[in-house]
Amino acid sequence: MNIKILDTNYKPTDIAVGSARSCYFGKGIVTPESASEWNKKNELLDSIFKAGHHTTLQHYHFTILIEGMSRHLIWRLLHSHMFYNSEQVSQRYAKMKVENFYIPKNANQEKWDNYYKKMFDYYDKFCELLEPIMYEKLPKFQKHISNKKAQEMARYLLPVGMKAHLYHTINVVTALRYINIASFLPECRIEALDFVSQLEKEMLKIDKDLKPLIDFAKKEKAVFPKIDMTKFRNEKNVKVFDIVNYDFEMNENYAGILRSSNIFFDESLLGGFNSYIKLSLSADAQNQRHRRSPAIRPALKDIYKKDFYIPSIIKDNFLNEYIEVIEYSYQFFEEEKENLGFGESIYALTNAHNVEIIEKDDFNEFTHKAQMRLCYNAQQEIFDVIYEQIKELKENGVNIDNFLPPCAVRFKEGIKPYCPEGDRFCGIKVWKLGFDEYKREI
Repeated sequence: MNIKILDTNYKPTDIAVGSARSCYFGKGIVTPESASEWNKKNELLDSIFKAGHHTTLQHYHFTILIEGMSRHLIWRLLHSHMFYNSEQVSQRYAKMKVENFYIPKNANQEKWDNYYKKMFDYYDKFCELLEPIMYEKLPKFQKHISNKKAQEMARYLLPVGMKAHLYHTINVVTALRYINIASFLPECRIEALDFVSQLEKEMLKIDKDLKPLIDFAKKEKAVFPKIDMTKFRNEKNVKVFDIVNYDFEMNENYAGILRSSNIFFDESLLGGFNSYIKLSLSADAQNQRHRRSPAIRPALKDIYKKDFYIPSIIKDNFLNEYIEVIEYSYQFFEEEKENLGFGESIYALTNAHNVEIIEKDDFNEFTHKAQMRLCYNAQQEIFDVIYEQIKELKENGVNIDNFLPPCAVRFKEGIKPYCPEGDRFCGIKVWKLGFDEYKREI
């Protein structure tokens, strides 16, 4: 046996053609160097691409450094599918800056500047109001992060036009799909077209032989799905349905840091369920990071109504002030909707705005999701969503003993330390609690 890791300086099309020819070349691997020198390279590339043999284009990945993209475009495009990896600046832990907002191309800049500044002032005000409350509620060894806990709740007032910076990694096929669908997005279309225009230029800097594939992607038609949410809508914010109950055995594969259960599949893959979920744009941005938990996210225009999330700590202390700010944001959005259209005025909506999604989970993936989101350090809103999903599974006869927070899974398997968070330990021995005893204030 002989293995070699390819350097990163090879061209995507050389790797694609080399891998394609290797499938039919019995004497051994066809290297990217050999593919580059072959006089029929572009002919074969065009043939396999148009025939739909796209696995050859998935060996090469672009890692893109993005600065200044709106949170909403990230939600609508970059994180709306399963075929990516991202590391994005956190609104929970990093203090936001007033200058980091996206202004729609055809908008009145002064008007939007004033709106964003006012919303940011409200964000600052709520950070100040909430910090002493967080300080009081946090255990002694966590009081030094009271400002970050305040930011976590105050960020619901930030508009989704807030810009972010991130690393974003995709393969060649996903990049071509971005180029293909940008003009069909229901929101942020102008910003998306700017993004894919820059993406095209960056791709061609690396490999000019990608141009025919990019040109094809620009021409192929796509349709944004029309979803009838009335078929799924429920009076509850979370409703589980279509449950396939299949019991499985928890073991070290689920508890270990590397989660070998993602390679060693067992009966957990056979069980699963769907969910109707209403949650804030902020929480769904977190929810999207579970890429094996895909969801239908309708055009917001089709499901729009004034509906927003209120964190419990704000409800108990500053409800009237919070509602006043949210109402102001909806008023501005409604006015700009008439001027710019729904899809471009969307940036004015806040993180608190509620959306409806239909999500699909299998038990193998959901064990991991439960571990990440039942942790007491997880965002509170998504903690509550996952808790409600598990509660409904239990009510429908599913054994929920495998859907536990990370410390409880590690305790069950005898892996120490039970809490894997180190100095981020929440201070509560959750592994000693029953599911019905899980309760969070912040």
